[in-house]
Amino acid sequence: MDAPSCWAPAIDCRQHGSELNGPGDWRVEKHGTTKRRAWHKLHIGLDAVSGEIVASTLTGRDIDDGSQVAALLDQVDGSVGVFMGDGAYDSADVYAAVEERHPDALVIVPPRAGAVASSQTSPTQRDGHIRNIAARGRRGWQAASGYNRRALVEAQIGRYKRVIGNTLRSHTEEARRAEVAIADHVLNRMNDLGRPKSVRVS
Repeated sequence: MDAPSCWAPAIDCRQHGSELNGPGDWRVEKHGTTKRRAWHKLHIGLDAVSGEIVASTLTGRDIDDGSQVAALLDQVDGSVGVFMGDGAYDSADVYAAVEERHPDALVIVPPRAGAVASSQTSPTQRDGHIRNIAARGRRGWQAASGYNRRALVEAQIGRYKRVIGNTLRSHTEEARRAEVAIADHVLNRMNDLGRPKSVRVS
């Protein structure tokens, strides 16, 4: 597969572990016992072009990353041209969720090592990735498919960790979701203010 000529709009999915230690701090102060720590995962959908957070879900740590793709895509306004994710999103359910909502979208997810093309008469997108990896090698496929563009998204995740951190303070699920929504809004606002504005001069 050659690199797509247009990336916008594109969504890239990530998960970011968040340590919920609010209730644990209260437990130590009240009873003097060891903290209980509950770990959640924050699944984030980012616009791979602008870096804007366009969707997010908060789940328990044992929830499969790919299971959140439908919920993330349902939060995206407008059409999606490209869906990217790491190997954790290499599943039939992910491809089906994208195809159901955005039939024309490219799905760029690296197949797991040892993956075999399907026996379908019409090759799937995943089959194309498998054959291209066999022909070009994994690095060659990354460059040709545009998968390397994920480096821009990794930078956004790093900014999330530096600015927001790994800790949620709220004690209820509803409050935690609100806390995540506020964090998304703050980071998007910072991203918008920090983005250079280009004006053509004749």
